[in-house]
Amino acid sequence: MRADREFAYGAAAGLLGDLLLGDPRRGHPVAVFGRAAAAVERVLWQDDRGRGALHTAVCVGGAVALGSLAARLVRSSPAASVALTGAATWAVVGGTSLAREARAVGRALESGDLEAARARLPHLCGRDPQALDADGIARAVVESVAENTSDAVVGALVWGAVAGVPGLLGFRAVNTLDAMVGHKSPRHLRYGWASARLDDVAGWPGARLTAVLAAAAGPDPRGAVLAWRADAAKHPSPNAGPVEASFAGALGVRLGGTLSYAGRVEHRPVLNGGGRAVTVADVDRAVRLSRRVGWLALGAGAAARIGVRAVARAVPRVRGKGRTA
Repeated sequence: MRADREFAYGAAAGLLGDLLLGDPRRGHPVAVFGRAAAAVERVLWQDDRGRGALHTAVCVGGAVALGSLAARLVRSSPAASVALTGAATWAVVGGTSLAREARAVGRALESGDLEAARARLPHLCGRDPQALDADGIARAVVESVAENTSDAVVGALVWGAVAGVPGLLGFRAVNTLDAMVGHKSPRHLRYGWASARLDDVAGWPGARLTAVLAAAAGPDPRGAVLAWRADAAKHPSPNAGPVEASFAGALGVRLGGTLSYAGRVEHRPVLNGGGRAVTVADVDRAVRLSRRVGWLALGAGAAARIGVRAVARAVPRVRGKGRTA
């Protein structure tokens, strides 16, 4: 079996596994990596960019090396390669957990239990829930679903298509480190700089693909494209901007505005300013769009691998014919 088919079959199996099983309650591989990264931080931490860069290199390099070793061990067996790709995909994507948490907040809002919604919101994002009313919580959920569709699903599939199992594990390592040390707290302002910048680079292709697919799969493709072009660059994050703007336009809602993190108020630009305010019903609409985008990303990644391989095989034949002539 060719490597492109091994990736397609394995990644599809991994997405199905995530859909049917979700994340394990205990012993999740990403949580194991997080504990290892925290242990490395305890050894290396200094208020210094160089130490932070070393931390990033050790943790991400270790994940990539582990994926490379595992792929090398099973490369002689197509079945084992598919199984490894499936297991790695299931371990790094988080679409089902994202949908479950978003819908849990949505159900609490639908029942009028604002305190339950506030208690559940930190499972999705770092907003200050006590500073939000019901509409603010719904908006935060839709924004989190959009951003995490790229971070937790599409980005991993993109790098899996590029580099197989090492790409899957490497991307998840980068994204996890950014969540751990990439935020601008006093402790991590310098130490987490390298992780944050690497996450921006690694997330760039997945964010753009997510925005394209949200426009293609959403109910208003034209609105998605217009919002992306008009508003994405206004967002402080180079990757969240295109994704959130495209989701906003596709769903016909208005995202962005004032928010609060850890007691710090931020005034972010409005995305798709001509849209309506987010309502509770938009939470489920965002989740459904996220699901469609994830499966389309798998198809795009598999098609890209097959296309690249076909081109690579055709080039030597064309060159050979040219020499014969």
